[in-house]
Amino acid sequence: MKVSTRGDYASRALLSLALHAGQQVPTSVRDIAERTGLPQPYLEQILLALKGAGLVRSKRGVGGGYILARPPAEITLGQIVSAVDGPIQAGDFGEPHQNGACDHEGQCVLLSVWSEVGQHMRRHLDSFTLADMVERANGTLPAAVALA
Repeated sequence: MKVSTRGDYASRALLSLALHAGQQVPTSVRDIAERTGLPQPYLEQILLALKGAGLVRSKRGVGGGYILARPPAEITLGQIVSAVDGPIQAGDFGEPHQNGACDHEGQCVLLSVWSEVGQHMRRHLDSFTLADMVERANGTLPAAVALA
């Protein structure tokens, strides 16, 4: 699996919001772009997708911007990446055939393995929350856990 630029940018934007979550005020797209070094027009598109997925809320007008829709401990990297990139999977191979209905030699075995790999990637990305990333960014996560 390769995390796309959109997935990386979305993760960086939400980590920025999580790092400043204590302020409880919306952050403008311009401020997020400046803090993260991300291009503002692209970031606006990404934040709209994250809003559609229920990961952020927005406020219009003066003092408007974006805020996390849930606490950082309840938002995973898997949710963020899925929100902007679609389902996390090892490839676009389709689902394993059922009842031994394989079209070609070895196809069912490999489709099953690719499906398992996709499940493993989803579980692994879902094991990291924005709260974990805040701890890592602040240097408060124990080194042994950070290396795991």
